[in-house]
Amino acid sequence: MSRARLLLLCPGQGDQHAGMFDLARTNPAASALIDRLLNMQPPTGEDIFANRTAQPLIVTATLGMWQAIRDFAPQPALVAGYSIGELSAYGVAGAFTPEQAVTLATQRAQWMDDCQQAAPGQALVSITGLTLANAGKLASTYGYHISIETGEDTCIAGGPGAQADHLLQAIEAAGARGKRLPVAVASHTPYMQGAVAPLAQAVRATAFQTMQAPVLAGIDAAAVHDHERAVETLSRQLAEPIRWLACMDAVAEAGITVALELGPGGALSRMLQNRHPHIATRSVADFRTLDGIRKWLERAAEN
Repeated sequence: MSRARLLLLCPGQGDQHAGMFDLARTNPAASALIDRLLNMQPPTGEDIFANRTAQPLIVTATLGMWQAIRDFAPQPALVAGYSIGELSAYGVAGAFTPEQAVTLATQRAQWMDDCQQAAPGQALVSITGLTLANAGKLASTYGYHISIETGEDTCIAGGPGAQADHLLQAIEAAGARGKRLPVAVASHTPYMQGAVAPLAQAVRATAFQTMQAPVLAGIDAAAVHDHERAVETLSRQLAEPIRWLACMDAVAEAGITVALELGPGGALSRMLQNRHPHIATRSVADFRTLDGIRKWLERAAEN
């Protein structure tokens, strides 16, 4: 795959499910890694969508899948992660060990939950059919902040749950579509400001290995190559919007030709395929076997 430039995509929350480790576990080394990482997470009795459960589980699933395919996958030219997936991306890039990444994910979730408890009643709302500028203006009227920019006319906003219905009515009145998401944490907004400094301190205190590929920063779509920038961007993204649209465009500008989402789910691969259809893009969730992933990567490299 010498001529191809591979992007690895690391997902955020939303598509986790009970069978999300199954495909990776068909590789013995990956299965052993997943067992080790799951043993780091004491049982909580919470479902897999609860913040403090979901974040370390998603990092575990992503890094378990990377372990399962890394022997046949080409060296990535770039790694990008969506929300908690940005932390997974540093594990994929080799900056953090899987154990370090899961520890940071657990701490990150706790500090975010602390912010939610300090200001309860938070919500996230998706907005479709308004430009980002107009969506931001409308959202701010109801105390909401843009959380994630996912397209030129699609985004997610976070704010007070008590105003969610009023915001949704205003979105509909503007001829657009809105939906309240099943999330109680207004991530990537000023509601999470209290978690920024603790996470920065934790990332700074974590041993950082030489990166095998740059990681795209969600807050500005710039490639990160060093520890200090990782500290800054991983912590700031808790309270600042994720500019995923800009990240997708930066991927294209970097000459990426092949993209593989490490799962669970396929939301990132679908968004990238829609935005830049010339990039051969799939998710591991599209495949039944690891050999199917290997064969697709080989075919994609030849085109």
